[in-house]
Amino acid sequence: MSYENIIVDQPAPGVGRVRLNRPRALNALNSALMDEVMAAMAGFDADSEIGAMILTGDDKAFAAGADIKEMDGKSQIDMLMSRSLVDRFDIESISKPIIAAVSGYALGGGCEVAMSCDMIVASETAVFGQPEINLGIIPGAGGTQRLTRAVGKALAMEIMLTDRKLSAQEALDCGLVNRVAPLDEYMDLAIDISQKAARRSQVAIRLTKEAINKAYETSLSEGLALERRNFLIAFGSEDKAEGMRAFIEKRRAEWKNR
Repeated sequence: MSYENIIVDQPAPGVGRVRLNRPRALNALNSALMDEVMAAMAGFDADSEIGAMILTGDDKAFAAGADIKEMDGKSQIDMLMSRSLVDRFDIESISKPIIAAVSGYALGGGCEVAMSCDMIVASETAVFGQPEINLGIIPGAGGTQRLTRAVGKALAMEIMLTDRKLSAQEALDCGLVNRVAPLDEYMDLAIDISQKAARRSQVAIRLTKEAINKAYETSLSEGLALERRNFLIAFGSEDKAEGMRAFIEKRRAEWKNR
């Protein structure tokens, strides 16, 4: 498939990569770009040879925010009745692990896109923030919810009410990102983590990802019930039988992803 706003490749066996490619606009997010991102990810999600994905930008910017020109002049009814950028934002529908590889600016919608991924690997140059307050609006693609869950109420308030930016190290310290690496190493690290996930049983990966995501949305008792359900489902898979036999026989498991 041909794309105008993204570059799609496979940097390593089992790993699909989607690179935002609007460098002149610092990879600002618009409807066409997000449609392409979702199409590429859905393709990787359906590809049995792909076990994990990377979403990235370039060294200067992961994504510096939403394309303001696309939203300028629109009324609330325009936004309600049209399929706006926020409505095209459905990374959670992807079942396979997604690692955001972030360098440079990850602001506004860019920060929200990164947070919607399952893990974040950042270069030392990464900067995170939600500067929507400067436009007289609020985050609309999960910023008030995901950032608060990640860093806590007090810091989230400061970031979103005063436009405080987080450096890569600050983001690591407060739990927003998984790992920080030098600029010339962060992508290799993201690929390495992606490959580690891709080599596992995709049945177990999918069930685990669902249970972890639900931990943010349910009570403890409901979360434990879902975990037990997924635990029992795993016992019906061929991968469970292979994994346990391989452990007992002291050999590497050969996953069937069934």
